[in-house]
Amino acid sequence: MVKVGTNVLTEDDGTLNVRQINDLTSQLAEVKRQGIDVILVSSGAVGAGLSMHKPQHALSRVSRRQLLAAIGQPRLINLYMQSFAEFNLHVAQILATKEDFRDRLHYLHMRQCFQALIKEDVVPVVNENDVIAVDELMFTDNDELATLVASMINADALFILSNVDGVFDRDPSDPAARIISKVDESTPEPAIMINSKSKFGRGGMHTKWRVSQKVAQMGIQVHIANGRTENVLLKILQGDQMGTHFQALQSLSPVKKWIAYQNDHQQGAVMINAGAALALKDESRATSLLPVGITSVIRPFRKHDVIRIQDENSNTVGLGRAQYASETLERYLGQKGRRALVHYDYLFITSD
Repeated sequence: MVKVGTNVLTEDDGTLNVRQINDLTSQLAEVKRQGIDVILVSSGAVGAGLSMHKPQHALSRVSRRQLLAAIGQPRLINLYMQSFAEFNLHVAQILATKEDFRDRLHYLHMRQCFQALIKEDVVPVVNENDVIAVDELMFTDNDELATLVASMINADALFILSNVDGVFDRDPSDPAARIISKVDESTPEPAIMINSKSKFGRGGMHTKWRVSQKVAQMGIQVHIANGRTENVLLKILQGDQMGTHFQALQSLSPVKKWIAYQNDHQQGAVMINAGAALALKDESRATSLLPVGITSVIRPFRKHDVIRIQDENSNTVGLGRAQYASETLERYLGQKGRRALVHYDYLFITSD
């Protein structure tokens, strides 16, 4: 998975930088030549639209973004088509909103499409559907979209290409600032998290740190590097130390990866006692959530809903897919010998 940000693909005035697109395409074609499947998440539709049309009327922030994206997205995908064609590669366009990742069946259909494209040696080019996305449907930025797709297709690695060299331990303007080259589960978040977003992008380094830690927790290597550095992808793949590398911590099943990203979309919630919380967090054994350890239903839910699991202090312990509805659970609360509400195979435990 390669995600390239707005600040890499645009000029200082926000218009599209075609040379950068061609440089990126050349690297991805070489990666493909090495036998590695590639999915590209690309920003730049708004910048492409701005290169072609200057709005003549006062518009709201959302309307302006919709206008420029609607004009620019065909231009952006056409540039990728032309550039990849020089290497005898076809591309496919996939536009998504947050809603596309909420429904499990829809999610599986989208994953099936990605798998078919990869099997046919086509390069999927993914972007947020800014034309229909309004605030509640918008991703934080394309970093979030990239992590969702990386988890969906069980990617080995995610490369986030920005206009900075990596994550710094302090403000990069400080002469003593150094790049954090490796991040693992024991690495603390820098005391001063740099927000590198520009007026053309929505994200920043704080978002990149947050989503990178989450996707690494799911068993996917993450690299944050400067997309304007010559052949940056090829250099990292051949072992050069560039940017910040988030080391993969564990490997999760595809369904657990989907559940992990339902944090904002869970339909119900339950409270568990201290003993159940300790059992679920014990990494030495596989533990399902049983009614004997559940003390109450916080919010009702239906069978197969993703629910939040909270301890007695209202801290989130995990997310899981319920095997039956809250009405049934109400009859089983605190009882032994009852079927698990959430089976281990459908349970994601959050990090502390």
